[in-house]
Amino acid sequence: MAHAAHCRRVVERTVREFGSLHILFNNAGVIRRATVLELSEADWDQVISVNVKSIFLLSKYAIPWMRQAGGGSIINTASGWGLVGGPKAAAYCASKGAVVLLTKAMAIDHGVDNIRVNCICPGDTDTPMLRNEADQLGEPADRYLAQAAQRPLQRVGRPVDIAQAALYLASDASSFVIGASLVVDGGGLAG
Repeated sequence: MAHAAHCRRVVERTVREFGSLHILFNNAGVIRRATVLELSEADWDQVISVNVKSIFLLSKYAIPWMRQAGGGSIINTASGWGLVGGPKAAAYCASKGAVVLLTKAMAIDHGVDNIRVNCICPGDTDTPMLRNEADQLGEPADRYLAQAAQRPLQRVGRPVDIAQAALYLASDASSFVIGASLVVDGGGLAG
C-alpha cells in the first residue's frame, strides 16, 4: 500500500544521493483476478492504492524537485487493460484506466514546467505478476503463457521490452511526447 511519508522519503533520499531528480518511473502494480461480485473491499483498496495512489504520491513529491531542476519526465505504467476491459479484472482495469487519465491530467498541468508525463500500456509480459495471475485463475503457468502469446508477434512481452519503452520516454528522443499512452503489447490490441 502507498503511504505518503514513505513516498516522500524515497524522493528526498533520491535527491540527496544524486543531487537532483529528472526522471520518475512509476512502475508498481498488482492484480486481483475477480469480478466486482467476487472482489473483497480489501483487495479493491490494495489494487487502487498500489496502482494509482502510489503514482499520485510519488509524483506529488517529485514534481517540485523536477521544477527546480528545470523539467523532467514522469513515466507511469498503465496497461492495455487500462484502454480496454478484461475479464475477471474489475479493480485492475479500473486502476489502470485511472492511470491513463491521471497521466493526461498531469501532462496538462505540468507541461508548462517542462515536465513530460506519459504512460506505457504493456500487454502480457512474462513477470511474476503474470504467473501469479495464472495461479489466481487456477491455470498452469505454461498453458496460461501460451494463451497470452496469441497475438500478432506470437509471444508474450519480456521485461526488457517495457524497459526500452521507458528509456525512450525518459530520453530526449521523446522530447515532444507528452500525455501519450504508449501501447507495448506485441499487437494484442491491434485487432
